[in-house]
Amino acid sequence: MKTFQLTGTGRTIAERSCDQKRALKALRKEDKIPAVLYGGEKVIHFYVTNESVRKLIYTPEIYAVELTIDGQTTMAIIKELQFHPVNDKILHIDFLEVTKEKPVVMEVPVVLEGHAEGVKAGGKLNLSMRKLKVKATYDNIPEKLFINIDHLGLGKTLQVGELHFEGLELMNAKNAVVCAVQLTRAARGAQAAQAKA
Repeated sequence: MKTFQLTGTGRTIAERSCDQKRALKALRKEDKIPAVLYGGEKVIHFYVTNESVRKLIYTPEIYAVELTIDGQTTMAIIKELQFHPVNDKILHIDFLEVTKEKPVVMEVPVVLEGHAEGVKAGGKLNLSMRKLKVKATYDNIPEKLFINIDHLGLGKTLQVGELHFEGLELMNAKNAVVCAVQLTRAARGAQAAQAKA
């Protein structure tokens, strides 16, 4: 997995919630995003600029984040993002501190490789799950999960339970369909014609 360098600035938390809301509003007005780092000895509140996280968030890639807050550097991953419901601006980011000893759960993009037998026979390939949840130490999590589909026949599905990746534990339901080769009208007609012959 690639590493993304990010610098944050620590912020203090107001005692009263109304003061806290005011402070967060002021931060967002300055194009800054409030953030929190969990998973360490203590919870760290900080902020980052919109510009600094753009390439981290608006990308299909997944990253480990080398997070530097007031001179202290920590490895982390994005745990949760909050977007504004109307204008889609980032309102808040939660980071999770990671170590090489403690496994974490992350969503990893799926890439299908090969040419399915069912597609050659006139079927249509349908990818149902663009990402799979995996559990492993952050340094063992790949950037993408490559799945070979050469053997996938017409009308067949590939489920999570049939997949295996070295050093990774798949967290999705075993019977969840990752991809399928669906019968098209043309393929059905060809099958019917074969059956009559």
